Amino acid sequence: MVQEEELVGLLQSGAESDRAFRILVSEYKERLYWHVRKIVLDHDDADDVLQNTFVKVFKNIDKFKGDSKLYTWLYRIATNEALTFIKKRAKQQRVTSEEVQQLALSKLKSDVYFEGDAIQLQLQKAIATLPQKQQLVFNMKYFEEHTYETLSEILDTSVGGLKSTYHIAVKKITSYLKENETLLR
Repeated sequence: MVQEEELVGLLQSGAESDRAFRILVSEYKERLYWHVRKIVLDHDDADDVLQNTFVKVFKNIDKFKGDSKLYTWLYRIATNEALTFIKKRAKQQRVTSEEVQQLALSKLKSDVYFEGDAIQLQLQKAIATLPQKQQLVFNMKYFEEHTYETLSEILDTSVGGLKSTYHIAVKKITSYLKENETLLR
């Protein structure tokens, strides 16, 4: 594996940028895919958002100053691309972003790429009831196991605010699951 600083140097140098970009995609595509997938829910949409993310990274790598880790910069771009995708879809369909996510959630059970059982589907439904920021923080902390410090860099929010957001999200999810536990029996 190429060190992050070396990879950024290769990406920005021009001479080795194509090879370096293939390394970057190979290194981060799976983690970024699952991050995006938790936001947009649909496999094909996640693929589209991931492709847009890497295009944006390729076009803007010269603007990366190294103030943050490459990893957090990539996650920030992927997050923004996913949220932009949801907003565009909502505008096209003349519905709210929440309705777009509810529609994607309703299609999740029949999605051949969704490998979850009834409990996981119920958890996804509970997560979908949260406001977007709470969804992001919960998914990134619970599923992706990011530290609050990393989340702070990616989402540009204070650690204290993130802890509060996560705590509230967990309470809401727990409450939703308790209210709907008969559906799991």
